[in-house]
Amino acid sequence: MKNKAALIFGYNDYALEIAKNIQDEYSHIYIFSLHSEEDILKNKSDFEIKSFDLSDKWDYISENIDLENSIAFSVLEDIAENIFLTISLRSSFETLNIIALSNNKETADKLLMAGANKVIPLVQTTAEMISEMMEKPIVKEVFHKILFESGELKISQVKINSSNSYLGKTLSEIDWKVKYGVIVLALVLEDMNSEFIYSSKIKNHIISEGDIFIIVGYETDIIEFEKIIGSRINVHWSHWSR
Repeated sequence: MKNKAALIFGYNDYALEIAKNIQDEYSHIYIFSLHSEEDILKNKSDFEIKSFDLSDKWDYISENIDLENSIAFSVLEDIAENIFLTISLRSSFETLNIIALSNNKETADKLLMAGANKVIPLVQTTAEMISEMMEKPIVKEVFHKILFESGELKISQVKINSSNSYLGKTLSEIDWKVKYGVIVLALVLEDMNSEFIYSSKIKNHIISEGDIFIIVGYETDIIEFEKIIGSRINVHWSHWSR
């Protein structure tokens, strides 16, 4: 009997965080590493780690995995390898749901052209920030919706303007979800450093002109949020980080 599984290609912090946060959804999780078997054995993990090569024919997957009900994540650190992997998986498995991580818009476009069903941008964040975010049930729910449900939820950046009524208030004073129907995930400060919105370090931050909110919500709610808070801005792709 073939398994419903999550296949994660790339053995790194992002792969491990994804694995931890989807283990309730998939009883079988396999992390595939480009490292040798010997290197894999040196690193301890709660998940099954398999070595693979980009030239593989994917016999193991076709023979053991229920492709209709499984999902693959392409999170290799090398951009070219990530794109090549996506092409290879799509050419071999027409129905496999492929999610890829991207560090800029150009790469995101290439991954979509290569056959990824969805591309998740890494918006000024680190694996540690993802880990902290995933401890919040509401953020975990949003992550689940983005990955497994329709693409109605959007991620956007909104910049605080000079006439905003919230200037001078602290972040902890405002319930964004109740007032505007959006979830504020992170705040990007003037020096382009980002902080998770619920961290103790930032919750008492006084809102200032130029602050940028990273938000998740439906398009209609985001538009209303923009009218009150500020203006949507283009993502600063050059400041994205792995």
